Amino acid sequence: MEKANFSQLLNDAVNQPGIISQCYSTFHGFSIGNQLLAYTQCLARNIPIGPIGTFNKWKELGRSVSKGQKAIALVMPVTVNKKDAAGEKTGDVFRMFALRNNWFVLSQTEGEDFVNEVITPTWDKATALEALGITEEIFALANGNVQGYAQLNTIAINPVAALPHKTRFHEIAHVVLGHTQEGLVTDSEFTPRDVREVEAEGVAYILCALLSLPGLDESRGYIQSWLQGEEVTEKTAQRIFSAANKILEAGQVKPAEK
Repeated sequence: MEKANFSQLLNDAVNQPGIISQCYSTFHGFSIGNQLLAYTQCLARNIPIGPIGTFNKWKELGRSVSKGQKAIALVMPVTVNKKDAAGEKTGDVFRMFALRNNWFVLSQTEGEDFVNEVITPTWDKATALEALGITEEIFALANGNVQGYAQLNTIAINPVAALPHKTRFHEIAHVVLGHTQEGLVTDSEFTPRDVREVEAEGVAYILCALLSLPGLDESRGYIQSWLQGEEVTEKTAQRIFSAANKILEAGQVKPAEK
């Protein structure tokens, strides 16, 4: 695998119910995008879905990589040395993200018994809003078609919204993605088609799927209606995964806080 195709990963996640929750329960230590990358590589190579770790990590756990096994690739930050016109290192460095074949699945290893800890994701609204610097205010629009809106760092949810949790994720996503810096963003069936809606709803779909909340069919239909037959671009898919990750992590409650 030379390059991660996040657009295809997003398409698979939206159109194949169950993938996102299965990925999280198995690969919860990694970003959502990397979870899907691991999942698709396991399927393509007929490797049983299971926990993943580096060669050294499995060694620490008393297991070794079986002879002949090839690692799977995940996206990771890489530090690169800058060079001048002559190809000499300048002393400056920069970071980029690249695929690296550093991970092996449990079934590719052998040794001491290992039981994966199954974790169900949790999310607390108040914790997330505080961490993200977002305020939820009382809904103040008269248009009953609007399910919610976001402006700058403020969101509001219609008290009679059909799926308030999905709408809240959608509006939070607008803020996290930077859409609201352009002004008031409202969501109704009359909103002009815009890539912002695909991004925000893509985030809402992923979070609803992870947290086993209803509204996936409605969310899928919403995304498809805005796309109008077009494909999600790689840039949009990456932004969706990044924002979903940020919002999920912002709402996580540490064990000591429970």
